[in-house]
Amino acid sequence: MFISLTGIYSYFEAEQTEEHMGQLALQVATTVSFMPMVVEAFDDENPSQVIQPIVEQIRNEMGAEFIIVGNKESIRFSHPQEWKIGQKMVGGDNDQALIDGEYYISEAVGSLGPSLRGKAPIFDNDGNIIGIVSVGFMLEDIREATIENLIKYSQAALFVLLLGIVGGVFLARNIRKDTLGLEPHEIGSLYRERNAILDSIKEGVIAIDEDGRITMMNTTAQKILGITDESKHQPIETVIPNSQMYKVLESGIIENDQELLLKDRIIIVNRTPIMEKGKIVGVVSSFRDKTEMTEMVNTLSEVRKYSEDLRAQTHEYTNKLYAISGLLQLKEYDEAIKLIHAESAINRNQNRILFEQIHDHKVQAILLGKLGKASEMRITFSIDRSSYLRALPKRIDISKLITILGNVLDNAFEAVSESERKEVTFFATDIGNDIVFEVADTGIGMNDEVRKDIFKRGVSTKGEQNRGFGLAIVKQIVDELNGTIELQIQNSGGVAFTIFIPKEVKNVV
Repeated sequence: MFISLTGIYSYFEAEQTEEHMGQLALQVATTVSFMPMVVEAFDDENPSQVIQPIVEQIRNEMGAEFIIVGNKESIRFSHPQEWKIGQKMVGGDNDQALIDGEYYISEAVGSLGPSLRGKAPIFDNDGNIIGIVSVGFMLEDIREATIENLIKYSQAALFVLLLGIVGGVFLARNIRKDTLGLEPHEIGSLYRERNAILDSIKEGVIAIDEDGRITMMNTTAQKILGITDESKHQPIETVIPNSQMYKVLESGIIENDQELLLKDRIIIVNRTPIMEKGKIVGVVSSFRDKTEMTEMVNTLSEVRKYSEDLRAQTHEYTNKLYAISGLLQLKEYDEAIKLIHAESAINRNQNRILFEQIHDHKVQAILLGKLGKASEMRITFSIDRSSYLRALPKRIDISKLITILGNVLDNAFEAVSESERKEVTFFATDIGNDIVFEVADTGIGMNDEVRKDIFKRGVSTKGEQNRGFGLAIVKQIVDELNGTIELQIQNSGGVAFTIFIPKEVKNVV
């Protein structure tokens, strides 16, 4: 490549040098042809005495090989070799100037050898051609000048090339050091794999540099923190004021399983410093939402409660069967029959509503369990006679129902457990566009302050720690189903929760 470029440059340099020298020769010839002393000397008996000193001075100053002034017959009035004055000019290239009066550049072989010449006619005051000026440079000298320039430029180019090679080696070495010796395709592969891994893990990951600016975060981190890609390259403290990543950046101490409250969410955070050559150059933090873990545990707890409710119902019926068996053994047949009729009437009424008007098996199962629990707690739990419910949509699965109905009913049971009237009423209907559940109790109610924040985490009418999560989870699941939940204080002092869940969810474009 270097040789090819040198050859091309040599060609253009030779062309440019020859053109430049030709133009210089022509300009000098034209200047001399208009000099008054030269024109007036043509009228003298010996013009060369005037012309020779003038042109020789000019030739020496400009470095031309020759400046020859001749008359119309091409007889020399000047020449670098004075013994050739008076002889005829050689080359045969004067006609254009002497006959046609043209100014031009030509190449010819003269008495000194091959040369590049500039030709200019000399006019008298009447405009007649009276002579010619020829200024020339030897072609060999032009080639030598060209070669000299090429050598000079080639040396400079070679120096720059060597400097570039050395610089390139050092630059490549530094780049490989920064890239840990990896090739570009390996870096690209690692980048793609890194992005795939970050997007596939369920934990949020965020990293900062030594200045505390965010350099990387995955999709999960953006979702948990509620931020976008626009937060990149911003100081971490402006995005997450209490992240405590600056602390790890300064101390270099790894922190694991730290709890952090962020936007009403409790997250579990791990923070690890990024080290390079013993220096902390950043911090990476991974975190997961403890709220989701809590919700999962609560859902499992609700399933366990549902199982316990069914077990309580079985236990209650077992106790009643033992009572009937005892009455029969004591031959208290009338009492036994009375107890059987009483239980049968209650069950017949409840079962008629439960199995003839509530047609969703999931709701039936939950209510059966709660009926047993209410009986064990000596609570009157009744299903409103006007209730009617068909099978629910598939998107309302058993876990969501257990969380919603289980929490609301358990809250109602707790609310009436210390009241004189221990009554809880359940109502369900799917008339219209919504599925409606309502749970009303005769408990002690709640004040306005608790009512305002009842669906926030940690808020409870009991005022105890580690409580106040049930209704918050219910609200979240109802929101996920695009529904609403309402609270009403009854005149009797109890509370009624009404839940509206749309049967169909329209796609939003």
